[in-house]
Amino acid sequence: MAPSASDLLDLDITGIAHGGTFIARHEGRVVFVADAIPGEQVRARITDASKPSFWRAEAVEVLDASPHRRAHVWAEADISRDPDDRAGGADLGHIALDHQRVLKRQVLAEALDKFAGGGLEAPEVSAVDDGDGTRWRTRVSLHVDDDGIVGPYAARSHRVIPVTSFPLARAGVEAEALALKNLKPGRVDLVESADGAVHVLRRPERGKRHAAPAIIERVGDRAFRLDADGFWQVHPAAAATLDAAVRRALDGRVDPSATHLDLYGGVGLLAPSLAAAGATDIVTVESSRQATGHAADNLADLGATAVTARVDRYLASLPEGSAAGAVVLDPPRAGAGKTVVEGVHALRPDAIVYVACDPVALARDLGTFRGLGWEVQSLDAFDLFPHSHHFEAIALMTR
Repeated sequence: MAPSASDLLDLDITGIAHGGTFIARHEGRVVFVADAIPGEQVRARITDASKPSFWRAEAVEVLDASPHRRAHVWAEADISRDPDDRAGGADLGHIALDHQRVLKRQVLAEALDKFAGGGLEAPEVSAVDDGDGTRWRTRVSLHVDDDGIVGPYAARSHRVIPVTSFPLARAGVEAEALALKNLKPGRVDLVESADGAVHVLRRPERGKRHAAPAIIERVGDRAFRLDADGFWQVHPAAAATLDAAVRRALDGRVDPSATHLDLYGGVGLLAPSLAAAGATDIVTVESSRQATGHAADNLADLGATAVTARVDRYLASLPEGSAAGAVVLDPPRAGAGKTVVEGVHALRPDAIVYVACDPVALARDLGTFRGLGWEVQSLDAFDLFPHSHHFEAIALMTR
């Protein structure tokens, strides 16, 4: 008989799943368990038994702890709290940092084996600094409930949790977050720009949404202007890390006479990476009109063309026989998808660099590329989101 929500089970944790939960089995059925570690035995509370193929649960007690377990980096997310009262956003914060990266590599390896056709070795997930994995979030989204409580959502819910600390946030962001009071229900975004200023963007549930101010971010000597609520990498070292990785991947692979594409280009972060590798004719494509406007200004010295369009529609609009030199893709979490992959393939590029924030989406798209004859020449991964299950990976493909 299936358990009801809130029933307790003693479970042996055997692996990690994509998305930051962990794998156990009960009477042959998979159970995805939050706040555990492979190798542990935990007592878990069932939260969802509605699916015939799997259940979901929350660890409430550790019966046999992993040697990699630590006190949670965020006290408000610790296993000692009721699962309903645990802050979300740091789902690996109870695991030693070096072991988090081992587990992330395992997630990538399993995704590659399952979706990319096999035969690809997952790289180690590299640290981007030598710290303890805290104080890196330059961007934090909080919520205000109907009672005026300000805080993050509880893990896997829309219930606001009051907290007294934000250990992953930059110190200035934490100070501003803890000072928030007397707000109307809605969302509050806090953004620390490159100059250290913290911008507080209030998004009430009802009422006019105010335009966000423009801010400046930097990669080396290059400045990037963008709206404060626009997309930029969250870790302060992330943009430079990705720029350097793309430059390395493209070294010696860029024909200066060809047209090169920066797809899902945002405000232009990776177009200069193409230019540094020798590209002189660059087209950056982004669906957000605001971001494309900033990209045109940010890349004016490179003579780049900034196009506002969905990537799939842009590729479909190109004349038959169009070609490209190198293509850089940095798609959203869902990945590029088959239509975009086939559109890129049709351009017969010399090289493709794929920047991914989701290992399963990356693996699926690599599988599609490989089915079209592309070979993965290199694969790198970076731990740009310590204490969470997220990380970035970069693949270089040629034919």
